[in-house]
Amino acid sequence: MRGRSGGPGDGAEGLFDMSELMGTPAEGADGRAFRDGTQARRLLDVAEIHAEPAAADSWRGRQIIARYPDARLVETESHWRVPHLHGNAGNVERWVRIKRDTLVLGERKSFGIRPNGRSADWIAPGLSNGCAMACAYCYVPRRKGFANPVTVFTNVDRVLAALGRHIAATGPKREPNQCDDLAWVYDIGENGDCSVDDLISDNTADLVRAFRRWPTAKASFATKFVNPDLLRLDPRGRTRIRFSVMPPDDSRLLDIRTSPVPDRLAAAADFLEAGYEVHFNLSPVVIRPGWEQGWDELLRAMDDVLPGSVKAQAAAEVIMLTHNQDLHEVNLGWHPRAEEVLWRPDLQQPKRSENGARNVRYRTGTKASAVETLRRLIDARAPWLRVRYAF
Repeated sequence: MRGRSGGPGDGAEGLFDMSELMGTPAEGADGRAFRDGTQARRLLDVAEIHAEPAAADSWRGRQIIARYPDARLVETESHWRVPHLHGNAGNVERWVRIKRDTLVLGERKSFGIRPNGRSADWIAPGLSNGCAMACAYCYVPRRKGFANPVTVFTNVDRVLAALGRHIAATGPKREPNQCDDLAWVYDIGENGDCSVDDLISDNTADLVRAFRRWPTAKASFATKFVNPDLLRLDPRGRTRIRFSVMPPDDSRLLDIRTSPVPDRLAAAADFLEAGYEVHFNLSPVVIRPGWEQGWDELLRAMDDVLPGSVKAQAAAEVIMLTHNQDLHEVNLGWHPRAEEVLWRPDLQQPKRSENGARNVRYRTGTKASAVETLRRLIDARAPWLRVRYAF
C-alpha cells in the first residue's frame, strides 16, 4: 500500500496544481505547530488507520500515514464498509475512544455541488466525513452506523478541480442574497469540522488557499474547535468561519470534546485579524427548562466579549434542534443524560428525511415560538447581530 511514488497533484491527471497551495502550519510559543501539541494529541491520538489502497498510495495519504508512524495500517475495500467498525452495535460502548484512536482514509467518488441557500449558496464536495469530537446531536453518525471516526478523503486535487470548474461556470454573483452580497458562498465542511481536519492533514489549508484565488467565491465552514494553526493561512477575506455557540451549560452536556464556548468567542477577534470573515451559528437551540435564561446570558457575554470590529461584520444562523431516533438509541448506550434534553416526545414531531431517516423536530408552534423568543433576546442583548436565517 506504500509503494507508489510521486509528488503533489499526482493521482488525478494533474487536475489541480497542489504545489501552488502547500504551506506550513502555525507554530506555537515552543516552535511547534498546534497540531503537534498535547491538546491536539488528546483529541486525536491515532492508533489504527483503515485505508483504501488508492488513498494510502496517494500523495496526501502518504503524508497522513507518515504523521502517525506508530499507527497500525489496515487495508479496507471501502471507507463506508470497514469490518468490525461500521454497523457493529458493540462499538457504542467505545463511541468516544474510536473517535480518538481510529482514522479512515478513502477517495471521494462523487464531486457534485448542490444548491443550498441557507448556510451557503452551494454545498461543496467535502474532504472529510465524521469528526473526532462527539456532539450528542450530530447528524453525521446517522449514516455511519455505531461508529463515527474521521474519514479523510485524500484526492483533494479532484475536489479543487470540481470547485474551480463550478465557480468558473457560475460566473459573478449578480444580486445579493442572505448568504452574501457579492460572492457565491460554498460550504466546505458539511459533514465534518474543518478545524479538526487540519490536525490530521493539509486538506483544510489547501481549500482556504484555493478560495483566495477565486474572486467570485467564498468558502465557509462551521466549527466548535479553536485551532490556532488556521491563523497562518492568509485567507484574504475569502473564507468565512462560523463559530457554533450555545449556552455553556448546554455545551458541557452536549458538545463533548469541543473547545469551551468562551474560548470560541475569545478566538473570534484573532480570526478576523488573520483575514477570515467571522460569523456565528446559534446552534442547536435546545428547548429545556430555563433555556431562555441560558441564551440571554450567552448573548450578554457575546456583547461584552466581542470587540467592535467583530460585531461590525458579524451575522448569525439560528438552528433549532433536529434529532434522530436511531441516534437517540445510540446515545442511550454511551451518554443517556444528553437524551434527557434532546429526546422530548412531548415537544417534538416526526419528520422523515429524504434518505428515509426517522428524524424528529420541534412541533411547528413550539419551534415558531422559540425562534421568536430568541430573536427578541438578540434584539435586546446583541442588536448588532444580524440573523441571516432561522429554521
